Amino acid sequence: MVNVVVVGSQWGDEGKGKIVDWLSERADVVVRFQGGHNAGHTLVIDGVTYKLSVLPSGVIRKDTVGVIGNGVVIDPHALVAEIDRIAEQGIAVTPENLQIADNATLILSVHRDLDGLREDANSTGTKIGTTRRGIGPAYEDKVGRRAIRIMDLANPETLPAKIDRLLSHHNALLRGFGREEVEQSTILDELNAVKERILPFRGNVWYLLDQKRRAGKRILFEGAQGTLLDIDHGTYPFVTSSNTVAGQAAAGSGLGPNALHYVLGITKAYTTRVGEGPFPTELNDEIGQFLGERGHEFGTVTGRKRRCGWFDAVLVRQAVSINGLTGIALTKLDVLDGLEKIKICVGYMLDGEKIDYFPASQGQQARVEPIYETMDGWQETTAGARTWNDLPAQAIKYVRHVEELIGAPVAMLSTSPERDDTILVHDPFQD
Repeated sequence: MVNVVVVGSQWGDEGKGKIVDWLSERADVVVRFQGGHNAGHTLVIDGVTYKLSVLPSGVIRKDTVGVIGNGVVIDPHALVAEIDRIAEQGIAVTPENLQIADNATLILSVHRDLDGLREDANSTGTKIGTTRRGIGPAYEDKVGRRAIRIMDLANPETLPAKIDRLLSHHNALLRGFGREEVEQSTILDELNAVKERILPFRGNVWYLLDQKRRAGKRILFEGAQGTLLDIDHGTYPFVTSSNTVAGQAAAGSGLGPNALHYVLGITKAYTTRVGEGPFPTELNDEIGQFLGERGHEFGTVTGRKRRCGWFDAVLVRQAVSINGLTGIALTKLDVLDGLEKIKICVGYMLDGEKIDYFPASQGQQARVEPIYETMDGWQETTAGARTWNDLPAQAIKYVRHVEELIGAPVAMLSTSPERDDTILVHDPFQD
């Protein structure tokens, strides 16, 4: 059986939720393998909107197992709140349809506090644009080998000593900010208040996934954020705190890379990003406002307005290489309806020299200037199209040119938030 990895090929917010839900109809297991509840997916199914932050999109589907892998950092209180919220919409999350890796790291109140203190202390121009949800500090503690993990909730004898080790680090930082230290009892109470809700979902995820793979089950690996927010390959330091690229699907779930077969890059027909950092094709004009309003460009989790710009083929071509993308799902083509002219970035000028890649240096990233090609737009609508025959000829020409520029085929084309408004060119599970 073919297993599929879904990742974002830009700065996130490409529409992964809908595509993952669409693919999950063919999947037996959906795995979230990195990030935290700073990411969000919006699913629209039969006119009902579901907003997910850390839960795998597969939990919305009947007979699909959702898995939160070891690569995810989990705020237990936020997770419980999310489970309760979608329960109100008629979706029951139980240990039968959700398993959480027992070695996944927990996000605590000290992480959220530190996240906010640091961001407030940064001067203008050095702020990261963090969601202040404690994601980065939790990953720091994981790497620093002082994190509290899901499995620790089941071991009350050893948990206090682990909290002391964690607080020896955090209290030193709090003293530096002139803040009061945190007592061990505060963290214990925080965890005890939620552990009975969390522990039933605890599982040996790598073993579960290995069993599913050996039984020939189809596994869908769901990424959060996007390639340009990867801690190594993104616009550092204006990035998230985890690896968002396809290779993390193996490390963040416990399955080896030979279990990853088809890599699908979700790609918006234009470009957006949230937060600070470089954005070569950003439009601070009426067209940028048009894209934002037509595309409803506000963050699923934070509600923050997204910055909008023309499609950047250089960035996506780089994402194709870094992720090993087999194909892309092109989303929000309908947002471009009605534009007389459409531009595509095909290269950059950097200090008077033409380059065909996005440099890693922060200073160089800020200095690149986009080189554009201009295409005619189309006045007809693409919204709701489900076959190529439903698309205007100029829209098809735009899609084909994108394929040529990025060096990867369009496997799926999304023409609205509704899951069935999708043109399937190639089913990734049939590779």
